[in-house]
Amino acid sequence: MAQSIYKLDTPIEYVKGVGPDKGDMLRKELGIHTVGDMLFTYPFRYVDRTTFHLIKDVNVDGDNIQLKGTLISVEKIKGKTNRSRVTAMFKDSSGFIELVWFQGVTWIDKTLKIGEEYILFGRVTIFGGKKQMAHPEMELLAQAKAAPITKTFDPIYSSTEKLNAKGLDSKFRRNTITTILSGLGTNDLPETLPDDITKPLKLCTRAEALVWIHFPQKDEQKEAATNRIKFEEFFFVQMRLLQSKLVRQSKFKSAPFDVVGEKFNTFYKHYLPFELTNAQKRVIKEIRTDLGRTQQMNRLLQGDVGSGKTIVALLAMLISIDNGMQACLMAPTEILAQQHYASIVSALSDMDVKVAFLSGSVKGKKRQVIFDGLADGSIHIIIGTHALIEDKVNFYHLGLAIVDEQHRFGVAQRASLWKKNDNLAPHILVMTATPIPRTLAMTLYGDLDVSIIDELPPGRKEIKTIHKYTNARPDVLRFMKQEIAKGRQIYVVYPLIEESAKLDLQNLQNGYEELLPHFPQPDFQISIVHGLMKAEFKDKEMQRFVTGITNIMVATTVIEVGVNVPNASVMIIENTERFGLSQLHQLRGRVGRGAEQSYCILMSDYKLSNDSRERISTMVSTNNGFEIAEADLKLRGPGDIQGTQQSGIMDFKLLNITQDRHIMDAARHIAIKIIEESPEIKYPEIQAEMTRQQKKHKDWGRIS
Repeated sequence: MAQSIYKLDTPIEYVKGVGPDKGDMLRKELGIHTVGDMLFTYPFRYVDRTTFHLIKDVNVDGDNIQLKGTLISVEKIKGKTNRSRVTAMFKDSSGFIELVWFQGVTWIDKTLKIGEEYILFGRVTIFGGKKQMAHPEMELLAQAKAAPITKTFDPIYSSTEKLNAKGLDSKFRRNTITTILSGLGTNDLPETLPDDITKPLKLCTRAEALVWIHFPQKDEQKEAATNRIKFEEFFFVQMRLLQSKLVRQSKFKSAPFDVVGEKFNTFYKHYLPFELTNAQKRVIKEIRTDLGRTQQMNRLLQGDVGSGKTIVALLAMLISIDNGMQACLMAPTEILAQQHYASIVSALSDMDVKVAFLSGSVKGKKRQVIFDGLADGSIHIIIGTHALIEDKVNFYHLGLAIVDEQHRFGVAQRASLWKKNDNLAPHILVMTATPIPRTLAMTLYGDLDVSIIDELPPGRKEIKTIHKYTNARPDVLRFMKQEIAKGRQIYVVYPLIEESAKLDLQNLQNGYEELLPHFPQPDFQISIVHGLMKAEFKDKEMQRFVTGITNIMVATTVIEVGVNVPNASVMIIENTERFGLSQLHQLRGRVGRGAEQSYCILMSDYKLSNDSRERISTMVSTNNGFEIAEADLKLRGPGDIQGTQQSGIMDFKLLNITQDRHIMDAARHIAIKIIEESPEIKYPEIQAEMTRQQKKHKDWGRIS
């Protein structure tokens, strides 16, 4: 890396051997725009190039293997449907193998050189009684020997059929990265971590990591490079989050709630509907401490389905009212917002606290009355949907903003809510009923304080979860009738996935019609609900079930959140294999809300993938939301859970947050120490990298 030919922001087409056409393909297919993009796209595996197999010893359908020999013939064959292929014969000292290409035929035919020695890499199969290798990677032996970087392992990169067909395969990528590395100057890969971090942790330098991750000569180099890159990935995420927290704390001040007064104490002593669990008491204490400060509270409240988050939120709102402030609670759907409104109005029915509801369906004079009440302070608590963030909604003094199921709101929507005050920002409490594993919470919400309600109210019975194949449907129907005879109600849920919405709705309709002969009127009543119904009809059907008029509700996942029917004791989930684990757990949480024993029956076909079997097995074995969240994280990875990919910080290339906890713990510990020692950050290497990253990640201060 002596002579500087390239910079990290050099467009990729300017690298020798790439050019405009290949550069355009790399941009479109892989999102590689610059030299840096190419360099920071790492191999997903490696091939040990020190080992060569003999053709006679190759086991069919084994692992990818490497051969060394001579190309003795090449033939281009035109197919019946105008699709050509290239076949070639390759030999070593022990025998022959046929090579075949179905894509990039013209380029392959021009490139291959009969009589030359090649190194081959690929998977062997048997076709027509002959050993065959399709689309092998090939490199002239003379070129391999002349490669400027000595290699023990060859990197293999993710690619696409289009790229491979045009010769932009792993071999091309290796050659391009070799060219880039030899053309970068010493100052073109500046160190991002100071010696104070790298030496105690025995981390290699950044330059070493980038050479070794692409071209390790031994296992130790590959491991050292991987550890360095994983540490750096997580360290800078934590630095951004922690610095964001500091900026917010210094920039946004909130009114301190000095008193826990009459409203809170009256409700707590006289109207609390049940004894709080120790977990709820602990969380309320944490929230009270935060609310007493001038620093804006920014707390995430995690609690499994039915753990009692709403009562905690209500107590926090009463503290706000005792201090002369208003409070709001924003939920992602009208159903969920209505549920919160109904339960809070019921709880406060004997107290002088005015509660209002606002959503898109509140129109005309009613809407204006609410606007006026919020502006003059006569409304103490407002509960609603995203209608709360409209420009026309002005508060007299908003002291506390609570966001429920916060991951369902966009960042801009959440930010709008807490800018409703001109001077002092409201305290923020965000809630989720989807338990988040500790590692993911640390990654996503490193700038929030986290409270966990990890205890269910006393007397709550565990939901019995059973897996049944479709041939057991007669038994399930009999069980449904037995439960209805006891006065219970039943959910039957079908998937609704947008890509196949028509098919799903057909399944729902068919399921409804198949139930009718088994549950005929007037002895039985069945509701049907799905997301494409008009709101008025959907609400009407929901209400029929809530009030006990209907025995069975056939629905899509619209009932995942928002329906609270203590009398519903059975949840039947059809096509279980099409649901994610956390979604199954959320659906199961719709039952088990009363004192009676509740059941969740998972229906599926016999044909199940390994992942589906594991999801179902996890559901049957545990009701613990945090165990389920951990299992979900391992099955799906972090990208899908909680919609985290849209947050822009889950772009780890090597770090695995389920396996690399020791690296994450070390990185977070060091990040906290650096921020606490000096908010200005005394290390120029770290400061420079954070400045670079801030241009890439527009940071909202992440209120949730």
